[in-house]
Amino acid sequence: MNCLPDYILGIDPGLERTGYAVIDGVARRVIDAGLVRTEREIGLPARLSEIHAGLAEVLDEHAVSLMAVEDLYAHYKHPRTAILMGHARGAVLLLAAQRGIAVKSLPATLIKKTMTGSGHASKSQIQRAMMATLGLKKMPEPADVADAMAIGLSAALALREAGQLAVR
Repeated sequence: MNCLPDYILGIDPGLERTGYAVIDGVARRVIDAGLVRTEREIGLPARLSEIHAGLAEVLDEHAVSLMAVEDLYAHYKHPRTAILMGHARGAVLLLAAQRGIAVKSLPATLIKKTMTGSGHASKSQIQRAMMATLGLKKMPEPADVADAMAIGLSAALALREAGQLAVR
């Protein structure tokens, strides 16, 4: 069996707020979670640099073997959101390539279905699901952090089903 090490960095890419969560995929627990925030006033290149640097700090602290990132999607009413998310996602993928870390991309609907049973779950449903699934004492806030947890955990479950993650 080709098993990956335990830690997965789930990332919910966003230009203003990028949520991250380091998940122990085998034990199904959160090791670290938070946000990388950027300010609109500093311009796009500087914001992308801040996302890159913030996540690099997380990687410096944790031995992550896989980065799980939400796939790019576009809603017909908000095409600009997809473009901005694409910029942030690009900074994440660049960091993964620079560090030699494998990346697993997951569609948002698959993540939601895996965590809640519905591919169209709301942000609050994801937050409640992460609280219950991971045994958290309170709901993860903000929703970007809960989304990152869901992304990391969904990647771990997909790898387990594929026989690429050990079971303890």
